[in-house]
Amino acid sequence: QVQLVESGGGSVQSGGSLRLSCAASGDTSKSHCMGWFRQAPGKEREGVAAIDRFDSTMYADSVEGRFTISQDSATNTLYLEMNSLKPEDTGMYYCASKNYFGLTRHPQLYNDWGQGTQVTVSS
Repeated sequence: QVQLVESGGGSVQSGGSLRLSCAASGDTSKSHCMGWFRQAPGKEREGVAAIDRFDSTMYADSVEGRFTISQDSATNTLYLEMNSLKPEDTGMYYCASKNYFGLTRHPQLYNDWGQGTQVTVSS
């Protein structure tokens, strides 16, 4: 099992930037793919971005060109750089780990989850 702890959330104005971090511990050798997800009140959890152990990435259309996912294998830390933030980016952001091959943003396919960090973007 992989333990995940997110940080870096906060409140910013539209157009601002934030960088989220996710520290992973435990059996990280089993993790093939990591992802960032978000959930707004009353909405389903959606996959924002994902990265696999080969550093291949994928993004939701709504964040393509504004968000960048990256990872530091030496420190087992996942990042999400968020620029040009919009009010619709508001939500609880979670990182998650998947133990088998395949780059995906489908939350149902992820095994371990963090507790989340709140991002609020005001207009």
